[in-house]
Amino acid sequence: MQLVVGKIGRAHGIRGDVSVEVRTDEPELRLGPGAVLLTDPASAGPLTVESGKVHSGRLLLRFAGVKDRNAAEALRGTILIAEVDPEERPEDPEEFYDHQLIGLDVVLLDGTLVGELTEVVHLPYQDLLTVKKPDGTEVLVPFVTRIVPIIDLENQRAVIDPPGGLIDSEQAEVARGDGADGVGGDAAEGDGAQGDGVRDGSEAAE
Repeated sequence: MQLVVGKIGRAHGIRGDVSVEVRTDEPELRLGPGAVLLTDPASAGPLTVESGKVHSGRLLLRFAGVKDRNAAEALRGTILIAEVDPEERPEDPEEFYDHQLIGLDVVLLDGTLVGELTEVVHLPYQDLLTVKKPDGTEVLVPFVTRIVPIIDLENQRAVIDPPGGLIDSEQAEVARGDGADGVGGDAAEGDGAQGDGVRDGSEAAE
């Protein structure tokens, strides 16, 4: 299985280093020295990581055969893709890869079916689960423990405990009428931003 693990940014210095936008919570594994990565566009790779370091909060990588700034700049915008065994699991049992989550049934605490998990959306401040309801409409569920307390891979389901109005817009109207400030982004407070990962463990595929 192919998973996107990074995107090459600007060249850094004159010796072929490039900045990399990390899209994996396991950069030491996926982007460490010796890692061989496929690319999009395919003509840019495969690329072998020769060395890496963190500079001013950014990951800088040097690839084998990329010897100067011009060669490095030519790679700008290239997507880095890792080949991953589909049976592989993150070390932390509370971490998940995107492909483990796509297709799960999403149910409430009482077992009521909400819909199917169709996408994991990675935002700078948190991750969201796209859930397609039986009527074809979609809702976004913040992927934080308070709202998604259970991921049951064995039974292929995600159990959610959404605040009023997150799933049903009619409930949202009632909530606003009772003096609530609405729902959505603030519902995720307490767990912090997860960046590109899902509970610190997924890799965002494009």
